[in-house]
Amino acid sequence: MTSTFFGLNIAASGLRAANAALNTTANNISNVNTEGYSRQTVKQEANDALRVFATYGCAGAGVDTIAIERVRDSFYDVKYRNNAQLLGNVTQKNYYNKLVEQYLDDDGTTGFASLFNKMTASLQSVMTAAGTTESKTAYISNVHSITEYFNNVYNNLQGLQSDINAEVKLCADRITSIAQEIASINKQINVIEMTGSVANELRDKRDVLLDDLSKMVSIETKETPIIDEAQPDRNTGATRFQIWVAGGYELVDTYEYRKMICVSRESDGGMGQNDVDGLFDIKWGNAGFKDGDDISELSNFAMDSKLIGGELQGLLAMRDGNNASYFHGKSTNVESESSPIKITVEVTDTQLMDMSKCAIPENGLIHVGVKDYKYDSWEYDGYNTYTFTLDEESLKSIPDNNATVSIGYSNDYQGIPYYMQQMNEFIRQFSQAVNEISKNGYTSDSQEGVFMLTGAMDMNSAAQYSYEQLTSESKNKGYYKLRGGNFTVNSVLLEDANRLSTKADLTEGESEFGNLTKLKDMFSTEKIFRGATSGEYLTKVLADVALNSSNSGTLQDTYEALDTTIQNQRLSDSGVDEDEEASNLVKFQNAYTLSSKMIQTLTEIYDRLILQTGV
Repeated sequence: MTSTFFGLNIAASGLRAANAALNTTANNISNVNTEGYSRQTVKQEANDALRVFATYGCAGAGVDTIAIERVRDSFYDVKYRNNAQLLGNVTQKNYYNKLVEQYLDDDGTTGFASLFNKMTASLQSVMTAAGTTESKTAYISNVHSITEYFNNVYNNLQGLQSDINAEVKLCADRITSIAQEIASINKQINVIEMTGSVANELRDKRDVLLDDLSKMVSIETKETPIIDEAQPDRNTGATRFQIWVAGGYELVDTYEYRKMICVSRESDGGMGQNDVDGLFDIKWGNAGFKDGDDISELSNFAMDSKLIGGELQGLLAMRDGNNASYFHGKSTNVESESSPIKITVEVTDTQLMDMSKCAIPENGLIHVGVKDYKYDSWEYDGYNTYTFTLDEESLKSIPDNNATVSIGYSNDYQGIPYYMQQMNEFIRQFSQAVNEISKNGYTSDSQEGVFMLTGAMDMNSAAQYSYEQLTSESKNKGYYKLRGGNFTVNSVLLEDANRLSTKADLTEGESEFGNLTKLKDMFSTEKIFRGATSGEYLTKVLADVALNSSNSGTLQDTYEALDTTIQNQRLSDSGVDEDEEASNLVKFQNAYTLSSKMIQTLTEIYDRLILQTGV
């Protein structure tokens, strides 16, 4: 037989359950606009029935409130984060592609096409104005404007690369900061849940951080219960929470986390001829690493991985994107007995056999096998062999023969290095064509012609490369020294426009312009850059950046639409709906009222039983 007060206990359990549900509803309503908050519900189940010695056998014992849990669908969390890393990637590409497009766009006044048309028009003026000094000066000035255009664009692109580099560090630092915060939250969650409670708010906070992290880098998470080996059946309440990023780097393991550390390259450690100094390499270190510690013990982060994802991959694509054009080959001979030590490398990529496309730093780091070596200089045989002179002061071991060799790494996106390399390729081929005509001509007063286009040897001085230095066959580098940053007009012509080569040969009269006619024909007919004439340079490069900008813009719109759709699906489960909570409020209020009424009824029964029957 059940206790006389059994019914009162049952009613009290209902009252407690309804009260918990009402409090949970109040919490949901108060957090209706809280970002990242997951709707909570009360989990309850019927208490174990009591065995009674009566014909009905068992009597229900009321309700047991087990826990207050979050309503969360991990499937939509995974879908949201996978989409977020794709969105973060294309958003960065789209933003910087549009900036590159603006730098290259022709505004009708200072753009390449406008300046080139002015130059060709002034060339025609020289031919129709009987070669006056004024017309020659105007022509040289317009040629100089084109070189200054390339100077400005080159510097703008380098400035953009520097900005992206700074953002790479901010992104890496933010990833490390989130990892540290998640490791701290993991500890707080386990402390609470080992007591049997559920740390809903802390789990929400962790999920918000994971959402933020997924925008910066691809992530994978795993949570597993911690088993007490002495009592395997006992529920400890603690869990092991792990995060992997970029396709396999363990960022967090419960209370431990790792750091993504940016290390600035040395001035002679560049990967490309056009890279700004101080670009960051990314290293992988433990949580105890501090600024100033030895970086030699840090492991490398694979920046060439296609699994990085998120904003970090988009930033690296724009900063280092070389359209998969980088130096790579195989070591065939190491002169280990000589001083200095030299290493010979054979290449097979046809692009590496064209000095107009060369982007190898004059000195830097060369990767041989699994080790890096510093080189001071290099030579090219004009066919398929490069010879690098190693820096003996930094040499700790002899490079291996028949080992893979590379400078930098392949990034198949068309980023800043690609556009600078395209610019340099045009400048070198254009300069070679112009100089060949200019050097072989004669001035109007029958002096030998001078070459027109060259480069500054040092940005802090007026020294320029001579024609012999640009065309020297000894090292087969051709116009390799010319770049957008140092491109300029021969100072001889800037000082005296009458040194312009107007005649093709000495038999021409003073007012004949055979050499200028050759120059004009070259401008309009000779295919010098990607199957296009000189004036069509910008069309080719703008086509690349416009296509990249269009693709990244389209993808950004697509992923943003998916982001909205997935977020709506996720909120339909975990979000707080005001109408639903209002309905719950009425439902739980009624349950509370009924339980209260049950207690009131039982109170009257006990009053009659105890006070009026004399039990």
